[in-house]
Amino acid sequence: MDELRGLPPLGRLRAFEAAARHESFTMAADELSLTQTAVSKQIAALEDHLGTSLFTRRNRAVFLTEEGRRYGQVVGRALAEIAHETARVRGALRHDGLILLCQLCEAFYWLMPRLSRFHERHPSLEVRVVSLLAPLTEAPEAFDVAIQTSGRASGAAQRVFTADDDVFPVAAPATMAGRSLPLSVGELQNFTLLAHRVVPQMWMDWEGWYRELGLPLHQPFCTLDFDNFPLVLQAAVAGQGVALGWRRSVEGLIADGKLVRVCRESVSRPGELSVYRGNRSGNAGAVDALLTWLQEELDDS
Repeated sequence: MDELRGLPPLGRLRAFEAAARHESFTMAADELSLTQTAVSKQIAALEDHLGTSLFTRRNRAVFLTEEGRRYGQVVGRALAEIAHETARVRGALRHDGLILLCQLCEAFYWLMPRLSRFHERHPSLEVRVVSLLAPLTEAPEAFDVAIQTSGRASGAAQRVFTADDDVFPVAAPATMAGRSLPLSVGELQNFTLLAHRVVPQMWMDWEGWYRELGLPLHQPFCTLDFDNFPLVLQAAVAGQGVALGWRRSVEGLIADGKLVRVCRESVSRPGELSVYRGNRSGNAGAVDALLTWLQEELDDS
Protein backbone atom coordinates (compact mmCIF):
# COMPACT_ATOMS: atom_id res chain seq x y z
CA MET A 1 0.00 0.00 0.00
CA ASP A 2 1.35 3.36 -1.07
CA GLU A 3 0.35 5.13 2.17
CA LEU A 4 2.49 2.73 4.23
CA ARG A 5 5.59 3.92 2.40
CA GLY A 6 5.19 7.30 4.04
CA LEU A 7 5.18 5.95 7.61
CA PRO A 8 7.98 7.26 9.84
CA PRO A 9 10.36 4.75 11.49
CA LEU A 10 8.91 2.88 14.47
CA GLY A 11 11.64 4.18 16.81
CA ARG A 12 10.51 7.75 16.22
CA LEU A 13 6.89 6.83 16.86
CA ARG A 14 7.76 5.03 20.12
CA ALA A 15 9.75 8.02 21.35
CA PHE A 16 6.92 10.38 20.41
CA GLU A 17 4.21 8.20 22.01
CA ALA A 18 6.08 8.05 25.33
CA ALA A 19 6.88 11.78 25.26
CA ALA A 20 3.26 12.64 24.39
CA ARG A 21 1.90 10.41 27.16
CA HIS A 22 4.20 11.96 29.79
CA GLU A 23 4.44 15.37 28.10
CA SER A 24 8.09 15.14 29.03
CA PHE A 25 11.17 14.16 27.03
CA THR A 26 13.02 13.25 30.23
CA MET A 27 10.35 10.83 31.47
CA ALA A 28 10.07 9.31 28.00
CA ALA A 29 13.82 8.78 27.97
CA ASP A 30 13.69 7.04 31.36
CA GLU A 31 10.89 4.75 30.20
CA LEU A 32 12.66 3.79 26.97
CA SER A 33 16.15 3.56 28.52
CA LEU A 34 17.41 6.29 26.20
CA THR A 35 19.03 9.65 26.80
CA GLN A 36 16.93 12.78 26.77
CA THR A 37 18.99 13.97 23.80
CA ALA A 38 18.18 10.81 21.85
CA VAL A 39 14.45 11.24 22.45
CA SER A 40 14.64 14.91 21.46
CA LYS A 41 16.42 14.01 18.21
CA GLN A 42 13.89 11.28 17.39
CA ILE A 43 11.00 13.68 17.86
CA ALA A 44 12.72 16.46 15.91
CA ALA A 45 13.22 14.00 13.02
CA LEU A 46 9.55 13.00 13.24
CA GLU A 47 8.45 16.64 13.15
CA ASP A 48 10.67 17.20 10.13
CA HIS A 49 9.13 14.13 8.47
CA LEU A 50 5.60 15.41 9.14
CA GLY A 51 6.36 19.03 8.38
CA THR A 52 4.74 20.30 11.58
CA SER A 53 5.55 20.90 15.24
CA LEU A 54 4.23 18.32 17.69
CA PHE A 55 5.55 20.07 20.80
CA THR A 56 6.06 23.63 21.94
CA ARG A 57 9.38 24.04 23.80
CA ARG A 58 9.42 26.64 26.58
CA ASN A 59 11.88 27.12 29.44
CA ARG A 60 13.21 23.53 29.30
CA ALA A 61 9.61 22.18 29.35
CA VAL A 62 7.59 20.76 26.46
CA PHE A 63 3.87 21.00 25.71
CA LEU A 64 1.89 19.18 23.05
CA THR A 65 0.51 21.29 20.25
CA GLU A 66 -3.08 20.58 19.21
CA GLU A 67 -1.75 18.68 16.20
CA GLY A 68 0.63 16.79 18.48
CA ARG A 69 -2.18 15.82 20.84
CA ARG A 70 -4.31 14.42 18.04
CA TYR A 71 -1.38 12.58 16.48
CA GLY A 72 -0.39 11.21 19.89
CA GLN A 73 -3.83 9.69 20.43
CA VAL A 74 -3.70 7.92 17.06
CA VAL A 75 -0.13 6.70 17.52
CA GLY A 76 -0.86 5.51 21.07
CA ARG A 77 -3.85 3.44 19.94
CA ALA A 78 -1.92 2.00 17.02
CA LEU A 79 1.09 0.97 19.11
CA ALA A 80 -1.19 -0.57 21.76
CA GLU A 81 -2.92 -2.64 19.07
CA ILE A 82 0.43 -3.75 17.66
CA ALA A 83 1.60 -4.77 21.17
CA HIS A 84 -1.63 -6.66 21.78
CA GLU A 85 -1.46 -8.54 18.48
CA THR A 86 2.23 -9.30 19.03
CA ALA A 87 1.35 -10.84 22.38
CA ARG A 88 -1.39 -12.90 20.72
CA VAL A 89 0.94 -14.21 18.03
CA ARG A 90 3.51 -15.13 20.68
CA GLY A 91 0.87 -17.21 22.47
CA ALA A 92 0.03 -14.76 25.22
CA LEU A 93 -3.74 -15.03 24.73
CA ARG A 94 -4.27 -18.11 26.87
CA HIS A 95 -7.01 -19.01 29.30
CA ASP A 96 -4.95 -20.92 31.85
CA GLY A 97 -5.43 -18.60 34.80
CA LEU A 98 -4.18 -15.15 35.67
CA ILE A 99 -0.58 -13.99 35.58
CA LEU A 100 0.20 -11.39 38.24
CA LEU A 101 3.59 -9.66 38.01
CA CYS A 102 4.78 -8.11 41.25
CA GLN A 103 7.97 -6.50 42.48
CA LEU A 104 9.93 -8.99 44.54
CA CYS A 105 9.60 -7.21 47.86
CA GLU A 106 5.87 -6.54 47.59
CA ALA A 107 5.34 -10.09 46.32
CA PHE A 108 7.19 -11.64 49.25
CA TYR A 109 6.17 -9.40 52.16
CA TRP A 110 2.79 -7.94 51.13
CA LEU A 111 1.07 -10.08 48.48
CA MET A 112 1.77 -13.68 49.48
CA PRO A 113 0.43 -13.39 53.07
CA ARG A 114 -2.86 -12.08 51.61
CA LEU A 115 -3.35 -14.11 48.44
CA SER A 116 -5.28 -16.86 50.21
CA ARG A 117 -8.06 -14.32 50.78
CA PHE A 118 -8.44 -13.88 47.03
CA HIS A 119 -8.64 -17.66 46.56
CA GLU A 120 -11.27 -17.90 49.30
CA ARG A 121 -13.40 -15.33 47.46
CA HIS A 122 -12.71 -16.73 43.98
CA PRO A 123 -11.89 -20.44 44.40
CA SER A 124 -12.24 -21.13 40.66
CA LEU A 125 -9.62 -18.56 39.63
CA GLU A 126 -5.97 -19.55 39.47
CA VAL A 127 -3.33 -16.85 39.98
CA ARG A 128 0.31 -17.39 39.07
CA VAL A 129 2.58 -14.83 40.74
CA VAL A 130 5.76 -13.87 38.89
CA SER A 131 8.18 -11.77 40.96
CA LEU A 132 10.33 -9.10 39.32
CA LEU A 133 13.37 -7.01 40.11
CA ALA A 134 13.35 -5.36 36.66
CA PRO A 135 10.65 -2.90 35.51
CA LEU A 136 7.59 -4.04 33.53
CA THR A 137 9.25 -3.15 30.24
CA GLU A 138 11.61 -6.08 30.90
CA ALA A 139 8.89 -8.54 31.94
CA PRO A 140 9.74 -12.09 30.85
CA GLU A 141 6.22 -12.81 29.59
CA ALA A 142 2.82 -11.28 28.94
CA PHE A 143 0.74 -10.63 32.05
CA ASP A 144 -2.79 -9.81 33.20
CA VAL A 145 -2.06 -7.55 36.19
CA ALA A 146 1.14 -6.02 37.55
CA ILE A 147 2.23 -4.16 40.69
CA GLN A 148 5.33 -1.99 40.80
CA THR A 149 6.64 1.28 42.19
CA SER A 150 5.18 4.26 40.37
CA GLY A 151 7.60 6.01 38.05
CA ARG A 152 9.36 2.84 36.91
CA ALA A 153 9.12 2.08 33.20
CA SER A 154 5.77 0.47 32.39
CA GLY A 155 5.64 0.58 28.59
CA ALA A 156 2.17 0.07 27.12
CA ALA A 157 0.68 -1.32 30.36
CA GLN A 158 -2.43 0.59 31.46
CA ARG A 159 -2.26 2.04 34.97
CA VAL A 160 -5.56 1.32 36.74
CA PHE A 161 -4.96 2.87 40.16
CA THR A 162 -2.24 3.87 42.62
CA ALA A 163 -1.77 3.30 46.35
CA ASP A 164 -0.01 5.43 48.96
CA ASP A 165 2.76 4.28 51.27
CA ASP A 166 4.89 5.61 54.12
CA VAL A 167 8.62 5.26 54.75
CA PHE A 168 10.18 5.10 58.22
CA PRO A 169 13.23 3.51 59.89
CA VAL A 170 13.00 -0.03 61.28
CA ALA A 171 15.39 -2.37 63.07
CA ALA A 172 15.46 -5.67 64.92
CA PRO A 173 14.44 -5.47 68.59
CA ALA A 174 17.92 -6.73 69.55
CA THR A 175 19.52 -3.80 67.69
CA MET A 176 17.55 -1.40 69.90
CA ALA A 177 18.17 -3.31 73.14
CA GLY A 178 18.86 -0.99 76.06
CA ARG A 179 17.64 2.10 74.19
CA SER A 180 14.50 4.07 74.87
CA LEU A 181 12.25 4.26 71.82
CA PRO A 182 11.40 6.26 69.86
CA LEU A 183 14.85 7.53 68.97
CA SER A 184 15.48 11.00 67.61
CA VAL A 185 16.33 11.24 63.94
CA GLY A 186 19.83 12.38 64.83
CA GLU A 187 20.48 9.23 66.87
CA LEU A 188 19.92 7.03 63.81
CA GLN A 189 23.29 8.05 62.45
CA ASN A 190 24.98 6.23 65.34
CA PHE A 191 23.93 2.96 63.68
CA THR A 192 24.86 1.28 60.42
CA LEU A 193 22.28 2.47 57.89
CA LEU A 194 21.19 -0.34 55.57
CA ALA A 195 20.64 0.91 52.03
CA HIS A 196 19.13 -0.31 48.78
CA ARG A 197 21.47 0.96 46.05
CA VAL A 198 20.68 0.64 42.35
CA VAL A 199 21.59 2.58 39.21
CA PRO A 200 19.57 4.62 38.49
CA GLN A 201 18.43 5.16 42.09
CA MET A 202 14.67 4.63 41.62
CA TRP A 203 13.78 4.29 45.30
CA MET A 204 14.09 6.68 48.20
CA ASP A 205 17.44 6.37 49.97
CA TRP A 206 18.60 7.72 53.31
CA GLU A 207 19.72 11.03 51.80
CA GLY A 208 16.30 11.47 50.20
CA TRP A 209 14.48 10.53 53.40
CA TYR A 210 16.36 13.10 55.46
CA ARG A 211 15.90 15.67 52.70
CA GLU A 212 12.11 15.11 52.70
CA LEU A 213 12.10 15.81 56.44
CA GLY A 214 14.15 18.96 55.89
CA LEU A 215 16.94 17.62 58.09
CA PRO A 216 20.69 17.22 57.45
CA LEU A 217 22.33 13.82 57.11
CA HIS A 218 25.74 14.46 58.62
CA GLN A 219 28.85 12.97 57.03
CA PRO A 220 30.47 10.60 57.57
CA PHE A 221 27.85 7.95 58.30
CA CYS A 222 28.18 4.19 57.94
CA THR A 223 26.09 2.39 55.32
CA LEU A 224 25.83 -1.22 54.24
CA ASP A 225 24.52 -1.45 50.68
CA PHE A 226 22.43 -4.15 48.99
CA ASP A 227 21.15 -4.52 45.43
CA ASN A 228 17.57 -5.44 46.35
CA PHE A 229 15.18 -4.44 49.11
CA PRO A 230 14.34 -7.92 50.51
CA LEU A 231 18.04 -8.30 51.37
CA VAL A 232 17.93 -4.94 53.16
CA LEU A 233 15.01 -6.12 55.30
CA GLN A 234 16.63 -9.47 56.02
CA ALA A 235 19.80 -7.67 57.10
CA ALA A 236 17.70 -5.53 59.44
CA VAL A 237 15.98 -8.62 60.89
CA ALA A 238 19.44 -10.16 61.40
CA GLY A 239 20.51 -7.16 63.49
CA GLN A 240 22.98 -5.63 61.04
CA GLY A 241 21.61 -2.09 61.28
CA VAL A 242 18.69 0.23 60.65
CA ALA A 243 16.73 0.11 57.37
CA LEU A 244 14.20 2.34 55.72
CA GLY A 245 10.93 0.41 55.78
CA TRP A 246 8.03 0.89 53.39
CA ARG A 247 4.94 0.42 55.56
CA ARG A 248 3.22 -2.08 53.26
CA SER A 249 6.31 -4.29 53.19
CA VAL A 250 7.29 -4.14 56.88
CA GLU A 251 3.93 -4.14 58.67
CA GLY A 252 3.88 -7.95 58.81
CA LEU A 253 7.46 -8.11 60.13
CA ILE A 254 6.55 -5.55 62.80
CA ALA A 255 3.41 -7.48 63.76
CA ASP A 256 5.51 -10.67 64.09
CA GLY A 257 8.00 -8.88 66.37
CA LYS A 258 10.90 -9.27 63.92
CA LEU A 259 11.25 -5.52 63.42
CA VAL A 260 10.33 -2.42 65.40
CA ARG A 261 9.73 1.13 64.30
CA VAL A 262 12.54 3.14 65.83
CA CYS A 263 11.45 6.80 65.54
CA ARG A 264 8.25 8.81 65.08
CA GLU A 265 9.28 10.53 61.86
CA SER A 266 7.85 9.17 58.62
CA VAL A 267 7.76 10.32 54.99
CA SER A 268 4.43 9.98 53.20
CA ARG A 269 4.60 8.72 49.60
CA PRO A 270 1.31 9.44 47.76
CA GLY A 271 0.78 7.15 44.79
CA GLU A 272 3.91 5.14 45.61
CA LEU A 273 2.61 1.90 44.10
CA SER A 274 0.87 1.48 40.75
CA VAL A 275 -1.35 -1.39 39.63
CA TYR A 276 -1.53 -2.08 35.90
CA ARG A 277 -3.69 -4.04 33.49
CA GLY A 278 -1.48 -6.04 31.14
CA ASN A 279 -1.56 -7.17 27.54
CA ARG A 280 -3.15 -10.61 27.75
CA SER A 281 -6.72 -11.11 26.57
CA GLY A 282 -9.65 -13.41 27.13
CA ASN A 283 -9.82 -13.17 30.94
CA ALA A 284 -11.53 -9.78 31.33
CA GLY A 285 -13.92 -10.82 34.10
CA ALA A 286 -11.21 -12.60 36.07
CA VAL A 287 -8.83 -9.66 35.64
CA ASP A 288 -11.51 -7.28 36.91
CA ALA A 289 -12.04 -9.51 39.94
CA LEU A 290 -8.32 -9.49 40.73
CA LEU A 291 -8.05 -5.72 40.26
CA THR A 292 -11.05 -5.14 42.55
CA TRP A 293 -9.57 -7.37 45.24
CA LEU A 294 -6.16 -5.69 45.02
CA GLN A 295 -7.71 -2.24 45.36
CA GLU A 296 -9.66 -3.36 48.44
CA GLU A 297 -6.54 -4.85 50.03
CA LEU A 298 -4.42 -1.79 49.30
CA ASP A 299 -7.13 0.54 50.60
CA ASP A 300 -7.48 -1.51 53.81
CA SER A 301 -3.71 -1.38 54.36
